[in-house]
Amino acid sequence: MIARRPFGQNYAWVVVGVTFVALLAAAGLRAAPGVLLTPLTQTFGWSRGEVSAAAAIGIFLYGLVGPFAAALMQTLGIKRTLLAGLVLMSASTALSLFMSEPWHYVATWGVMAGLGSGAVAMVLGAAIVNRWFVTNRGLVTGMLSASTATGALVFLPLMASLVEASGWRAVVIAVAVVSAALVPLVLLLMPERPSDAGLRPFGATDDPPPQPAGRAVDSIRLALSALTRAARTPAFWLLFGTFFVCGLTTNGLVGTHLISYCSDRGMPIVAAAGLLALMGVFDLVGTTASGWLTDRYDPRKLLFVYYGLRGLSLIVLPFTSFDAVSLSVFAVFYGLDWIATVPPTLRLANETFGDRDAPIVFGWVLVGHQAGAATAAFGAGILREVQGDYLGAFVAAGAFGLIAAAMALMIRRPTDKAPVLAAVAAE
Repeated sequence: MIARRPFGQNYAWVVVGVTFVALLAAAGLRAAPGVLLTPLTQTFGWSRGEVSAAAAIGIFLYGLVGPFAAALMQTLGIKRTLLAGLVLMSASTALSLFMSEPWHYVATWGVMAGLGSGAVAMVLGAAIVNRWFVTNRGLVTGMLSASTATGALVFLPLMASLVEASGWRAVVIAVAVVSAALVPLVLLLMPERPSDAGLRPFGATDDPPPQPAGRAVDSIRLALSALTRAARTPAFWLLFGTFFVCGLTTNGLVGTHLISYCSDRGMPIVAAAGLLALMGVFDLVGTTASGWLTDRYDPRKLLFVYYGLRGLSLIVLPFTSFDAVSLSVFAVFYGLDWIATVPPTLRLANETFGDRDAPIVFGWVLVGHQAGAATAAFGAGILREVQGDYLGAFVAAGAFGLIAAAMALMIRRPTDKAPVLAAVAAE
């Protein structure tokens, strides 16, 4: 029996709202290690490299799970995959309350939380967009992409205040409770697909063809076969490489180490976290606007601008005076550009690989993003210990941004409507 929902075709926006909140929670979890880095080193005497290693593992697994989570969403279902991710996020962070050794932090916030949050990542947004929308895809992609950075940044001052007032355990409890609270919200408000609510995808004039249900065991084969075909195209490797740089220059470097960098320069932790929160506010504007632009302009040219400006800003930052004005300007500018790269990247994936396979291929591209983030999260920590400051890390990241800008212009868009992946499979 079909359970009809209020709002008619506009119920798709309710699904977007639920997805937005879930992505906020997952992004907040992934951002928490940036706040916990200094308190954990002070409380347990662990080195900055040990704590950074756990953050790097969590970031990498967050990306590596993506393509398999996207495949599970096609076989097991979006709703079940999302619920499993939320439960694992809550359980893993709650278990970290009892940690006493560095490997405990790696196991909970690194491995378990990385696996759980990987199911509540940008591949979720891609699957929702392709299943629930025919029109306005760029705009919705921008909104959902913005939520991943907004959650990562806006919650940082709150988490920093909790650390100062009540210690690191208060942050752990908050993340665990919020993740658990989202489970009933998803159960009540998110149908598996529009037809389950007696609806069509937003903007559709005809009913979509029925999609046969698959088995969860088929997800690994589906994810790997999509990778095998995609890897034979230059477009995949260019998207993978540019997104590697995206992760390296955002949550890997700035998200994980900017608070510590500011602390090295004499800024209180809450004030430094406030800078990241300011980035989050402007990211919501910038990434949503990027989605609107992606519906109208060549996504390759947008990526060229985004990566080029990002690289230049990272090179300039270490040579500023680090006063309130210069840091605020950096925060606003960097926030607008934080993950504005996602809508044009997903559009290029959709154009190249088709609506059905694009979320899985995008999941593999996201692996590149998180590999870059893990590289920066760990590498910047090591450089800080070896060199005594973050200068080399920020300048190197800026140089990679300029390289990614050039790579974006090398991506070839399909000249007809047939996705490349279908053509490759037919060979």
